[in-house]
Amino acid sequence: MQLKLKDNTINNKKKTFNDPVYGFISIPMEIIFDVIEHPYFQRLRRIKQLGLTHMVYPGALHTRFHHVLGAMHLMTKAVETIRRKGHEITIEEEQAVLLAIILHDIGHGPFSHALEHDIVSGVSHESISEYFIERLNSEFNGELDLALSVFRNKYPKKFLYQLVSSQLDMDRMDYLNRDSFYTGVSEGKIGSDRIIDMIDIVDGNLVLEEKGIYSIEKFIVARRVMYWQVYMHKTVVACEFMLIHILRRAKELVQSGNDLFGSPALQFFIKNNINTANFKNDPNVLEQFSMLDDFDILGAIKVWQYHNDKVLSELSRRLINRDLLKIKVSKEQFDQKTIDSVRANVKAYLSLTEKEVDHFVYTDSLRNDAYNEDKQSINLLMNSGEIIDLSKASDNLNISALSTPVEKYFLSYPSFK
Repeated sequence: MQLKLKDNTINNKKKTFNDPVYGFISIPMEIIFDVIEHPYFQRLRRIKQLGLTHMVYPGALHTRFHHVLGAMHLMTKAVETIRRKGHEITIEEEQAVLLAIILHDIGHGPFSHALEHDIVSGVSHESISEYFIERLNSEFNGELDLALSVFRNKYPKKFLYQLVSSQLDMDRMDYLNRDSFYTGVSEGKIGSDRIIDMIDIVDGNLVLEEKGIYSIEKFIVARRVMYWQVYMHKTVVACEFMLIHILRRAKELVQSGNDLFGSPALQFFIKNNINTANFKNDPNVLEQFSMLDDFDILGAIKVWQYHNDKVLSELSRRLINRDLLKIKVSKEQFDQKTIDSVRANVKAYLSLTEKEVDHFVYTDSLRNDAYNEDKQSINLLMNSGEIIDLSKASDNLNISALSTPVEKYFLSYPSFK
């Protein structure tokens, strides 16, 4: 019997996904299918959207891949709404803004924000996303030129960029609903359909019709709740700082001449201090980054828990077995006397040097900025035709309060049984 070889030519590229949040969603254009099929994009299947949040909420195992497809789905709805209200979005512009939204997170590394400044030095995930889009644009013979212009906020129709990145973008619309769904934190669920149906364009900028004010108030409140209850949950913070210090200790050991287990991609980034110049001048750096995902980090940590270095093995063992550091959160900064006392106890119990204690005792601040009207406001189109900032138009006193950032402080350290 002769096997028939798979034909790599796919005639129908307008595929449909069954999404647990929105139901069936479709890929509207062939170029989007081709980008999704690319190995750079497929890597997002191996990067969890919420990093180590599943240590607190066991269902939070969804990926960046889920998220960007959901954001693309919401973007198609937004484009449809804007056209219905008489504003022109050409087919080329629609393709560009859809490509920009599905690629907005492609630069995230393993465990996303937790390791963003430790895998590489001084290079944001937004910058790495731009490097990926540039590389893809080259491979696709310039078909992503317009998408790159939108992503960089250099396209004349500013509302297209605002749909991708603003306080009222499709990124936030999706992640609030999706993260709420997978964590089971129902307070994070928002009325995205209602909000999208209320958007409009005035003077080239994104606005929300006045009758959508209550939906957007709920959106802002949901974002505040999700930050304290999920994204900055104190146990999640403790996990993330443990992960950060595991990687920092691994880099210290490797760059001091020690051998450590790790995939080739992980070895590359712990042996070298990669910065912006490296990404710009060496094409291999982006290629190495494209091969790095959550599995590289977790696979290494599973092995590192048996390493002869006390710091690396203890932190790795604790994270793998969820024997997490204790964490206290306060509205006031912890005084130096308290910190010194904790450090002394940890140092004595684990027989550490003063420098090694830094990897076990952490103190820092947590900032919740649910709505920042100075950075980029949400503008309401009043029935009178006037444009007013949300915080000034809302009759919900909470919105004004939510415009004020809230800062808390934490102290994290091992608990001894």
